[in-house]
Amino acid sequence: MDSLRDLADSANALLAECGAAPQAADAIGRMVGDGASTLVARAFAAAGCHQPPDALSRFLAIYNARLLKFTRPYPGMPEALEALSSRAALGVLTNKPLGASLAILEGLDLRRFFGPDRVLGGDGPFPRKPDPAGLRHLMGRLGVVTGDTVLIGDSVIDARTARAAGTAVCVARYGFGFQGFPVSELSGDDRLADRPIDLVSIL
Repeated sequence: MDSLRDLADSANALLAECGAAPQAADAIGRMVGDGASTLVARAFAAAGCHQPPDALSRFLAIYNARLLKFTRPYPGMPEALEALSSRAALGVLTNKPLGASLAILEGLDLRRFFGPDRVLGGDGPFPRKPDPAGLRHLMGRLGVVTGDTVLIGDSVIDARTARAAGTAVCVARYGFGFQGFPVSELSGDDRLADRPIDLVSIL
């Protein structure tokens, strides 16, 4: 999902409430990936502003009110999921809170591709990515083994998660999380996708 603008606008709305200068959307995009609390901390640090104790709860309230204002699937993603769903067990592993993740999937008519208990958020019982525990738990739910698993993601956090779990990784270069992805962390065995529909042939 391309959720960059809604995340950036929410972070900047919070900064404005605290009298801090807004940050560029691309800059905020590079802060995303380690969960909401880390995003908030990075935004305040970048703005050179003291972070109030209730900053995280305020950010979540702002973001939850605008989850789907601009957030959309990347072009071709619904078609890719449709093609993949007939031949693979699909799940979602995200550092975003579960409630927001499910609301986005439902709102964009993508929840139908993921069966019960196949969406795992960052506020669940497992540590956030890049810890591999959540991925391993999803693999157990889906009934797949390490060698048959591919983690698709656009950030270095996703790549590190896959490596920690011993699974393959497909790096989605079309995602905003790919900004600043260190070349040194790419492996010759990594699969690379430039468009969502590429996933169908790559996988």
